Amino acid sequence: MTLHTGGCHCGAVRFEVEAPEHLIVQDCNCSICGKSGYLHLIVPQASFKLTQGQGALTTYSFGTHVARHLFCRTCGIKSFYIPRSNPDGVDVNARCLDNTDLNMTIEPFDGRHWEENADALAHLSKPG
Repeated sequence: MTLHTGGCHCGAVRFEVEAPEHLIVQDCNCSICGKSGYLHLIVPQASFKLTQGQGALTTYSFGTHVARHLFCRTCGIKSFYIPRSNPDGVDVNARCLDNTDLNMTIEPFDGRHWEENADALAHLSKPG
C-alpha cells in the first residue's frame, strides 16, 4: 500500500489516501460523473484522511440523497465524496491525486444503469 496525497484545484482541501501503488479506478458514465470526468478510487473510510479544508467543503446531493458530493467552496472541485454504492467508504477522484504519473488501470462502469450494476462496487470499501 502507498500513501497518496491530493486535493482540490485551489489547495484549500487536502487529503491523504492509502491505496495500492497501481490503482484500479472506475470511469462511470452516469449523469454527474460523465459531465465531471471523475475517476473513482473507492477505499474504506479508514484509508482516507482529510488533512485540510473541512470548513471549505460544501455538500450537494440529489435523487436518493444517500451520496454526499463534497465540493470546495472556492474552486468547485469535487476531490472526494461519500458514494451511494459504498456509504461506508470514501470515493476519491484519482484525477485529484498529486502524482500525475500514476500507474493506473481505468475500468468502465455503467452508471447509467446504476441499479443493475452498483453491487459490483460494494467490495471496494471493505478493508483488505
